This record gives sequence, C-alpha cells and structure tokens, in this order.
Amino acid sequence: MFTATAESFLKQAREIQEEELRRFASRVAAVLQGPELGPEAADCLQRLHLTVAATKYPRKLDGKFVELLQTLLCSPKCPEQIQLLCAAILREMSPCNDLILSCDEIQDAKLLSLVSSVLLAQGNKKGEVSAVGQRIVKVLERRVPESQSARYLLPILSNVISLSPESLTEEQTNVVSKKMADWLRYASTQQGVAQPSGGFFSSPRTRQPGPVTEIDGAIATDFFTVLSVGQYYTEDQWLNMQAFSMLRNWLLCYGAKGLKTPSSDNKSGMDRSVMAVVSTTSTPGRLLPPKDRLREKAFEYCQRLIEQSNRRPLKKDDGELQKACLIEAVTIMDVICKQDSSYVYRAVSFLKILHGRISGDATYARALLPIAQFFLNHGKMAAVDSDAIYKHLLSDIPAQLFHNPSLAFEFVQFCKDNTQLFTETSSIFRQSFPNLFKFLAWNSPPLISEFVDLLPFLLDAGTAVEIFHLLLDLPCLTAALDIQLRSAALPTSERAACDPAVKPTTCLEAFRHPQYKSMFQYLLRTKSTPEDAPERLIPLRQLLGSLASSPRVMQCAETVPVLLELFFRVVAEFADGTLINQLVVLLLQRSDQLYEVPAFKDDVYRVLSSQLVMLCRLRPVLVVELSTEILEFSGAVSNIQNKEAIFTHMVWAIGEYMSVSYDKRCTVEQINRFFETLEAMLFEITQLRPLASTPSYAPRAISVLMATLTKLAARSQDLIPRVSMFLSKMRTFVQSPAVTSVYSEEDLEEILIRATELMNLLKMPSVAQFVFTPPVDVASTRFQREVNDSLPFALRIVTRLLEPAPGFVTG
Repeated sequence: MFTATAESFLKQAREIQEEELRRFASRVAAVLQGPELGPEAADCLQRLHLTVAATKYPRKLDGKFVELLQTLLCSPKCPEQIQLLCAAILREMSPCNDLILSCDEIQDAKLLSLVSSVLLAQGNKKGEVSAVGQRIVKVLERRVPESQSARYLLPILSNVISLSPESLTEEQTNVVSKKMADWLRYASTQQGVAQPSGGFFSSPRTRQPGPVTEIDGAIATDFFTVLSVGQYYTEDQWLNMQAFSMLRNWLLCYGAKGLKTPSSDNKSGMDRSVMAVVSTTSTPGRLLPPKDRLREKAFEYCQRLIEQSNRRPLKKDDGELQKACLIEAVTIMDVICKQDSSYVYRAVSFLKILHGRISGDATYARALLPIAQFFLNHGKMAAVDSDAIYKHLLSDIPAQLFHNPSLAFEFVQFCKDNTQLFTETSSIFRQSFPNLFKFLAWNSPPLISEFVDLLPFLLDAGTAVEIFHLLLDLPCLTAALDIQLRSAALPTSERAACDPAVKPTTCLEAFRHPQYKSMFQYLLRTKSTPEDAPERLIPLRQLLGSLASSPRVMQCAETVPVLLELFFRVVAEFADGTLINQLVVLLLQRSDQLYEVPAFKDDVYRVLSSQLVMLCRLRPVLVVELSTEILEFSGAVSNIQNKEAIFTHMVWAIGEYMSVSYDKRCTVEQINRFFETLEAMLFEITQLRPLASTPSYAPRAISVLMATLTKLAARSQDLIPRVSMFLSKMRTFVQSPAVTSVYSEEDLEEILIRATELMNLLKMPSVAQFVFTPPVDVASTRFQREVNDSLPFALRIVTRLLEPAPGFVTG
C-alpha cells in the first residue's frame, strides 16, 4: 500500500492532461539545456518519470524532447543520476518510434547497461534483442577494465536470453559459459576493500581485507559462493553471485546442446552409465568443452551450497537466503542431470542424505519439492526406491502446512506438473488425494484452476466413490481444518482429553472428545480409506454447523459445483455399469447428507440433477436394476419439497427409460409398481385441502409426474383409464380457490394445458405408444431424439387434431 502522500502524487500525475504534459516537458527541456545539470534537473526528471509511469496507457512526448533525453543518456559528461532518469523515462515510453539509440559502439559497461535496457524495452521489432546480446558478449569477451565492471552487463544478458535465446550463436554461448565457470569457481575468498569516502578524516592507509566467512561465522575454507559472508565484496564475488542467479536459465537455454559423446550409439545403457561415471570422476586437469566445464563447475557449486545449508546462520534473514539457495541448488542439479546423466549417480546419494537431514524440519518443506522432482526424473535410472520420499512429501506436508498459501500453490503446481510421472512411478499419489484436498479446502479460490487440471489424474475406478464423498464434504473439511488449527494453538493445559460422559458444548471440545474423535480422524485422514463408511460423518456435519457461515467455508462451498461437474465428466469416460449404479445410489443418498452452508445445497442439487440424467443416459438399464432404491426416493413427498431438481429429473428418467426398448427385463409388473408409486405422489401433491393448509409444489414437478404417468400407461395400456381419469380432474384442481391462492395464473394454465395435451394423446393409444415407447431400432435415432426434444410441440399437434378449431371443416 502507498502512503497518503504517495497516493496524492500518483493521483496528480494521472490527472495531468496531454497539453499540460507538453508544457511541463518544455520546461524540463529548458532546464536540461542549461549550463549545469544539478538537483533542479534531477527533480524535474523525477516528476516527469512519475507522470509517464503513473498511467497504464503510454504517454507521448515531443520528438525533439525524446532526442534530447537520448543525447543526455549517451553524453560522457552527463551525471549518472541524470542518465538513470533519462533511461527510466525512455523505458516507460516504449515502444517509441523516435528512438535512435544504438549500442554498437558503446564501450563503457554502465552506459551499455542503460542503453541496452531501453532497447530491450522496445520489444524486438528491429532486432534490438539480438543486437544487444551480440554487443554484450563482445564486451565480455575482451578484458573489461576494473573501473567498468561486467556485473552491470549480466542482468541485461539474463534478459536477452529470456526474451530471445536464439539471438546468441554457439560460439558466443561458449565464450559466456567459459567465463561463468570461472566466475562460479574461482572468485576471491578475501573480502573486498571499502571504497574511500574522500572525507577529511579518510586515511590513505587501509586495513588488509580478511577472509570471507561462512553463514555461521566460521572462516571459509572452500571456494566462494552466494552464501559466503563478507563486509564488502570484490568485483569477481559480485560476478559469482550474479552468475549463480542466471545459471539455471542459462543451462536450460544452452546447456543441452552438443551433449552427445563419442561412441554413445554403440554402447549399452549400462556401458554408457559406467563410462559416464568414469568421465566425471577423472582427473580435473583434462580439457573439457566450455558447456561441459560449466556443468561440472555448476555441479560443484551446488554441492558446496548444499553443504553450506547445514550451517546454523547467525541472522534470521540469512536463514531464508540459505533455504532459497538450497532450493535453487537442487533444481540446478536436476537440470544438469537431465542434460548429462553421468551426474545422476553422484547426485542421488548426496540428495538422499540431504532429504534425511531436512525432512523432519517443517521450515524446509519447500526444499522437499525439488528433491522429489529430482527422484521422479532420475529415480528409475539410478535404480533407487523413492517411495519413502514421495510418501513423506504427500503425507506429512499437506497435513501440517495446508494453511501456508505460497507452499500450497507450489505444492499443487508441483503435483499438477508431475501427474504423468506420479501415475507411472508410484501408487502413493492417488492414495494421497484426501491430503491434497486439504490445500483446496483451505485455499479454495486461488487453487480451483489447479485442481480442475489435477482432478482427472486422481480419478479412477478405485477412487471415484471416495472422491465423490470428499467433494460433497469439502466445506465440512474446511471447518474441520479450522478446528484443528485452533486446537493446536491452545495452551497445553487446555488440550487435555475431555470426559467421555460429558457431552461437548463447542467444536473445540468435540475435537478432543472420544465420541467425535474418530469422525474427525476420518475427515482429516491423510490417505485413501475406501472401506470406511462416510455415513459416520452425519453427526459431525451437525456439530460443525456453527462454522457453516464462515467466509472460508462459504468460499470453499462455491468451488464444489465446478469440481462435481468435472468429476462426472471424467468418470463418464471410464465408468462401468457397476460404478454408474453405485454413483446413482450414492447421489440419491447423499442428497440428504450435505453440510448446511447457505446456498450450497441448491448449487449441489442443480449439478447432481443434471448429472443424474447423464448417468441414466449412459446406462438406461439402471432404472430397472435400481428399482428398489429409485422407488424409495421417488415415493417420498419430502423430496419434492426439499430436492425438487433431483426428484424431477429422477421421475423424468423413470418415464424415459422404464421401457422394454431399453431393458428386456422390464416387466408389466415393474411398470405398474412405478406407476402406483408416482400416482400416489401426484395425488398427494394435487389433492384439495382447506385453504390454510394447501402446500405449494413446483409446477415443473407436477408436469413431469403427469408426463411420466402417461408414458408408463402407454407401455401398459391397462393403466390408460386411470391416467385419463386423473388428468381430467386437473381442471378442478387448477380452478380451486385453495390452489389459485398459492400458484400463479401462468403456472396453473401451463399445468392445465399439459394435462389436456396428455389426455388427448392417450385417446390414440397407438400414437402414444410410438411417441413414448419407440422400438429398439428407433430409440436412439436422430428422429426419435427430435421427437422427444419437441414433445410439447407434438402434443399440441395431436390436441389440434382431436379438437379442431371452430369453423374447421374436415375433407
């Protein structure tokens, strides 16, 4: 956040109009063309820079003024502060058509750095990136005077290879690789000398610099690294640190070229491995190509950093730097081993020891990710069992650190990037999905897109059912994690186990109460337990009701419908009949067992109802196979009131698929059973009651019930008189004062029209049978799908045929 003063300056800068900016630039130009460029010139340029940088759209300045800025930037007499401000303004105006800068003839490293930064900001319309890269390498190639340090050029070179790696030739990359190897390995181990201040008391005699120290204060006995500590640093030490900062990107861009060794094609895999080990452990005096030499020095550098990470830092900030360097070192080792497999065997034992050292320290959790990445990439080649590393990573870290947002993102991103490797190398990944979902439960909005990519890889026939339950319980998991964190924060004296005989009054007490302990343990489990019954969570959902309206729980609840839709879409690709039947039964059961989060049920019911139709279309015979469960669900009036969407779609599926066209096992007796159950339901919700006790049901449910009863009657024509009589009574129903008081006029008119259309259709049983019960060879044709999709239109046509309009004369 900006301070009030800064906000005020930014607001003023954004509100400056183009004409006012032009006049201000003219005043700045007059100052810059004065005899002396002092504090006034710097102040004017600072204000101008704020003005051009404060808006999202580019500001325009006069071409002559831009030319003046370029002239000052390249002037050897111009003060450094003015040059910096000129470069900053030119960068903000990029791309700029009035630019005439060139880096071709610049010898000074600082000036080359500033001019190059402006050129790179232009994009690459005129080959600026390549020109900058070529010039920087030429300057680095010659011996740079001590007063013009190459350290000003390395950040620009790093930008060049990020923007356009192909801008450097093979010969040029070899030049830089050779220099980087020297900078990494042979920097001075003596501290730098403080620059004299030039004051009255400055002494011409200076103290001899002492050696650099380790991060724990001990005198360094090995070569200099970014973790070496000194009061002042020499130029080559700065280059050492800069080279390390760009090392990974450099290796990724240029390290993999020309790696093929002689005779590699006619050796077996084992021969190559043995030869590789010999090649990397041979005498250091041998001459290596620049890229191979850089890899060797980089590997040694990373080994040294890992050794230094074992030291206890004297300052807290140094500890954070230590961890960051450790992560980078392991990542670079992984890159090196990908490019040259001969390093794998040296790295494996080294990293196994490192893992054993840091795995018990939660503060090193982020460092475990690149270690696991290394073993995923190289464990098979090194013939090592890495399951213990994966198990610790996927079991302990999510359970302990789910509440760390940055780690959560990195962890889930790591899993997403390695789904293919995980599924190929270890079963632990899929077994750990309950733990992974803790990240989502606690950090829902930021991680939803990652889990959309991750979920398909977690799903298979063995995990689908458990993941379905977990998705529905995700908001409940968020509440449980909240309680877990709060319980862990309590003083030890308050964490004592509760008396089993006393009923807990708060969620915190319940967390330690024996009655609820196993429920919390199941919900917070770290791995898949498909044999456990999730019904045990019913009391826990009620207990955690007080947290249902918390912002974190409600945010989590909003992600569930998205993942549920994805879940069914993925499952539909591999599910067999048994799994589909199981999911339909669970769908009907779990609709009664949801966490009471505001608006959560309606969103979930909307998804479940649409997916129920999809499952029935995938496997129409389930209506017959699950007739007991479906009848039980369809025969409960409460389901119309509380779960109208699911109820309506289930009744539609009965009318659509309870037919011999879809299942030869469908009998008249089964059709009659469904008919009687649904008839009783329609009677229950349409019977006339006293005005004060007439409940209101969804008109859609009434219409679907009428249509389904008509479909069933068309397939068992003994039922047609019963349906016709029932439909004929709907006029009395919709005209009753008790009914008109709770339904809108439009809804009642729609119910009456549908009842009339269905009744008319039943007057032609053969037509009704064809419309509602197509032959097997027609049931899935485009014609029949179109008939079903346009059923209301077909019903109206039949109605017009049976009830001709006044004045209509038959031929």
